[in-house]
Amino acid sequence: MTIATSHSSTVPLASGWSALPPEYAIPDEAPTEAEAREYCRRLARSHYENFSVASWFLPERLRQHFFNVYAYCRISDDLGDEVGDTAASLQLLDQWETELNACYDGHPRHPVFVALAETVRKFEIPKHEFADLLTAFRQDQSVSRYEIFNDLLGYCRYSANPVGHLVLYLCGYRDSDRQLLSDYTCTALQLANFWQDVSADFAKGRIYLPLEDLRRFGVSEETIREGENTLAFCRMLKFEVERAREWFTQGLPLIAKVDRKLATDIELFSRGGQEILNAIECQNCAVLGRRPAISKTRKLALVARAALGKLR
Repeated sequence: MTIATSHSSTVPLASGWSALPPEYAIPDEAPTEAEAREYCRRLARSHYENFSVASWFLPERLRQHFFNVYAYCRISDDLGDEVGDTAASLQLLDQWETELNACYDGHPRHPVFVALAETVRKFEIPKHEFADLLTAFRQDQSVSRYEIFNDLLGYCRYSANPVGHLVLYLCGYRDSDRQLLSDYTCTALQLANFWQDVSADFAKGRIYLPLEDLRRFGVSEETIREGENTLAFCRMLKFEVERAREWFTQGLPLIAKVDRKLATDIELFSRGGQEILNAIECQNCAVLGRRPAISKTRKLALVARAALGKLR
């Protein structure tokens, strides 16, 4: 299978590429830096509403770098989650990591890495922060259950926490103390998404609820498969929601340890994650077949609150 791109003739692809946007392909020839920056800017602005909202509060000098990092994270996630074939996903993730290595070696071809090279140089970002995300996406291809909560935290270490580290690097913070506080918030956000998407994840063959908690509350996988919001299931999810709230609370001190503009973004994402937990509780934790969502009105209220905080 081959696919044409704007900067190449044809590029041989693994079978999984047919499930992905054609512009994700790695071209034969690298685009110009200007073209690469535009690619990342377009992807970030069009692909994910929440990023566009958050970017309102970013300093202009950092906006393009955030676009570059977001584009990397977005495509990495899709390579692991949107292909629908384990072998193909692993092959594509290997190709993507080869491009990451090329980015650090000075000869990338994909527009994301052409743009990202400037970001990496300017902020001296260690390669492992990007590579760790790929570790998580590879893990999703082989691990579909987590026995205990600490196992799930180990997954979050790779799937969520590097994103917070990247944000801190872009804003000039490199210390381990701030990174630890960021880890609490990023892990909490990941947990909130897991509890919101139990049915969607199960449809992909995955259960992120710790198996020890299913046994403790008397919940079977069959309950999840059948979408039965039993009293036992709702009690278990209530327990998980409260646990995620504790992680958000542990991360909140980071807001006071960064400049006001970054603090606005951190507060926005943290409160947005807590609103997901509120939405879960508003339907009595009955999330099976009924994905909780934050209303547009509530989202606007969060943005307005963040904007007012920025003005103070």
